[in-house]
Amino acid sequence: MTALSAVPDYEPTRLRVLVAENIGDPGIELLRERFDVDLGLGWTREELENRIGEYEGILIRSATKLDAPLIACAGKLRAVGRAGVGVDNVDVDAATKRGIIVANAPQSNVITAAEHTMALLLALARNVPQAHASLTGGKWERSKFSGIELNEKTLGILGFGRIGQLVAHRALAFGMHVIAYDPFVGAERYREVGVEKADSRDEVYAAADFITLHLPNTADTKGWLDAGALAKCKDGVRILNVARGPLLVDADLQAALDRGKVGGAALDVFSSEPVTDHPLFGYPNVIVTPHLGASTAEATDRAGYQAAEQVIAALTGGVMTSAVNVPAIAPEDMDVLAPFVSLCGRLGKIVIALVEGSSIDRVRIEFMGRIAERDTRLLAIHALIGVLSGHTEEDVGVVNAPALAEERGIELVETKTSTVRDYTDLVRVTVDSGKSSVRVAGTLHGVRSRPHLLEVWGQRFDLELENQITVFRYRDVPGMIGRVGTCFGEHGINIVATAAGRDTDDPVADQARVQVMVITTDEPVPHEVIEQIAAIDGFEAGRTVTL
Repeated sequence: MTALSAVPDYEPTRLRVLVAENIGDPGIELLRERFDVDLGLGWTREELENRIGEYEGILIRSATKLDAPLIACAGKLRAVGRAGVGVDNVDVDAATKRGIIVANAPQSNVITAAEHTMALLLALARNVPQAHASLTGGKWERSKFSGIELNEKTLGILGFGRIGQLVAHRALAFGMHVIAYDPFVGAERYREVGVEKADSRDEVYAAADFITLHLPNTADTKGWLDAGALAKCKDGVRILNVARGPLLVDADLQAALDRGKVGGAALDVFSSEPVTDHPLFGYPNVIVTPHLGASTAEATDRAGYQAAEQVIAALTGGVMTSAVNVPAIAPEDMDVLAPFVSLCGRLGKIVIALVEGSSIDRVRIEFMGRIAERDTRLLAIHALIGVLSGHTEEDVGVVNAPALAEERGIELVETKTSTVRDYTDLVRVTVDSGKSSVRVAGTLHGVRSRPHLLEVWGQRFDLELENQITVFRYRDVPGMIGRVGTCFGEHGINIVATAAGRDTDDPVADQARVQVMVITTDEPVPHEVIEQIAAIDGFEAGRTVTL
């Protein structure tokens, strides 16, 4: 009895968290307030595999690769915090299957990246690095490095998300005129910031004295600034890239510098990194830095602190703000809602591919039929994710999608009605762009809840969705479908299924009607094929989407 009385009061075992990389002292201290924290800096892959099973949470930066085999070793793991913007080094699908929440720190480096852009902008205008090198090399060449003022010059911003908007605020303070292009930002947001909205990228090329890139790195944006784009720019334009190396075609920039079309460039990122030997490094009018856009003490600490906050929220039941895979469907609703998650995401991807306006002002999701009796907020968010994915600087997830839409001036509207004609359930997704709107609709069929597309460009049909979908709009005259089939066959593209529809309520004569054809294929349809068909007489438009 005496021995027992000496035992201290029982305290629940504290959860254990591993900090596998340096995330900064503030983040570590925040974690230690709640958990037992181990520092695994410098652990080998083998050591990490052997010990990761001891922890409920883990904090990483970019060096640690949390792939599926490593996640399989983490029997207790419930939360992953990535102290940085992306989650490229985490197998999110593998984590999701094991019920592990993955969160990042998407706002940690936006100020740092914007400030570095301004630093390079000023250095480019005033030849600061070149003058420094000359003077420290023993030369006084004052006249050689005369620069230009930013005041009353035009800055063109390609990509008007968080970082682009911060750059705009700072450039306006220098007296610059700012013009920006980003079709995934609402028109009102440009007015709020005081920036001219460009309806096309060509408008930016024609107006800008300086052009800065702030686009996500996707298949659509790769090689954005190439020879064709640079040829449309003003003579002597200066180019900045503090976003992603692949956005710029190095050889085309070099050629434009050689002939004087481009007056200078400032590059913080490159197609292949690290790099110490690059054709542009020897150019007197090119400034380079080794990917310093996110490299400040404040950004490092901020990223670690924000990631720590997310891990704490995940392990204690708090409110998360940057999780990329929060499981949000209750088990009892899984059978009903889960199939609609994929359908809504696919409809979002399809509708955004059809939008022809220069801005997105509103995304409207309508739920009709029995599904309207459920809590459909998650489904609306997945439709929004489909619209935004691949078009923002950061990864879009369940938690951050509404916030990303709000900061871009995009309104999300959800409506529900229990009545629907012809179907048990129906989902419509509409994007409003200025005075025009584009709507798509879909439903689920059969015991296996297969997704079907029912409406595109105002025309109705019924086609089971596959991963590859192509849409054409054309005059409703004989032979049009055959032309598409012939062209696909010539390029070795196998058609899985096709459907054509038209508005049967249209009072216009048959020969004047517009028809829409939807095709699913085994493999992606190259854009060159779409352009070839769209150029045929009678065809109005063509789009292809990978779902």
